[in-house]
Amino acid sequence: MLADTRVALPSPRRSALAGHRLFTVLLALAAALRVVTMLGYRPATLYWYDSFTYLDMAVHPAPSGSFHPIGYSLLLRALLPFHSVELVVAVQHVMGLATGLILYAVLRRGSVPGRVAAVATVPLLFDASFLRLETGILSDTQFILLVVAGLAVLMWSPRLSVRAATGAGLLFAAAALTRTIALPLLLLVVLVLAVRRVGWRPVGALALAGALPLAAYAGWYAQHHGRFAISGADGVALWARTMTFADCARIQPPPGIARLCPNSTEVDAASEYVWAPAASLNLLPGDRFAHNDLARAFAVRAILAQPLDYLANVARDTAIAFSWTPIPHPDRTTPAFGFGEGRWELPDQPLIDKVKREYDPDIRGLTSVSPYADVLIAYQYVAYLRGPFLAAILLLGALAAIRRPGAALLPWAVSLGLLIGPVAVLDFDHRYVLPVIPVACLAAALTWSRPARA
Repeated sequence: MLADTRVALPSPRRSALAGHRLFTVLLALAAALRVVTMLGYRPATLYWYDSFTYLDMAVHPAPSGSFHPIGYSLLLRALLPFHSVELVVAVQHVMGLATGLILYAVLRRGSVPGRVAAVATVPLLFDASFLRLETGILSDTQFILLVVAGLAVLMWSPRLSVRAATGAGLLFAAAALTRTIALPLLLLVVLVLAVRRVGWRPVGALALAGALPLAAYAGWYAQHHGRFAISGADGVALWARTMTFADCARIQPPPGIARLCPNSTEVDAASEYVWAPAASLNLLPGDRFAHNDLARAFAVRAILAQPLDYLANVARDTAIAFSWTPIPHPDRTTPAFGFGEGRWELPDQPLIDKVKREYDPDIRGLTSVSPYADVLIAYQYVAYLRGPFLAAILLLGALAAIRRPGAALLPWAVSLGLLIGPVAVLDFDHRYVLPVIPVACLAAALTWSRPARA
């Protein structure tokens, strides 16, 4: 009688997961943390005036004449039938997990070892700042997902196809319609791909796919505000940036523009000039954003007259990201460790009452709930990426960009653009640093990439 020599083969599902066990565990733990966050802080973190402007635009979709393009409000509008900001928070937590999954997948696709790829997702999945960000009715979580997805499409294959470039262009256009800082980011991506000589067809497809949605939105904006633009605040933002160094004795602006010269108003951060009642812009008649073109004209003159002062101010504020102890900037903000205990009431504003009627009748001030909030309050002091670690990650990304420019140059350049761009056009904000982290981790992890085996 012949012996049974059959060998049990592993199931396809089991073998597929065998190489991803560490990341699977990390993803499950990150999901559990987000459940704890939703239980600990209800219903959502709502900021005056950003959150309510986004929610109002979701009910009445139209281009905003101030800082906010419509991309994030379109997501809120898709969720409008449920009339629940808590559902918005849940969706944003899923988006955070999805971003981590995309990050891991593109690293494994780039032949990065499983453990290294899993570790690269840890800051995004476990930093308490991302947990807080995802609870807020703000555009940042969607923006991060779109940027990481756009990079993943570009990096998925060694040879960039026209179809992939087109998809990436659409994703970066969506990112620009979510946060306008992605406009120069799109130009940076096109430039890096041109330097890498991926071919004029993919570069052209990416540029065209990115430009067409933005042009369509600018045309819609023109119908409402009378000018072809994406935002009505770019000039105001850049003017505020120059208020930290502008010297009108050196700039010598013409009389019409000279009205925007610095006066005796003193604030603790460049962005505060936008809102300071006594700032020169806000002393002009009418709404501050009605003077956007005038503000831009002043800012350009100031930068051309004082380029070294401008660069020094941008460098000084960018360096705040690398401090060990988070520095409040502006002083009224909480840079980290923002989970607390209590109840935070909403201000008495007509727009808030309108949004409560039209979007979610259950909108109320944020409330902490024990014991879940107690866990997060303790957790946040451990789970925070300190500034020197971010600097080390960026340096690793630079090393990867030198060793493997074909793979790592693009994400590293984008991470620098995300870090410096907001400071260059307005001011430093710790919230603006968070999109840098997953992209910088993507570039840094490519230091350990190895040639793929057949």
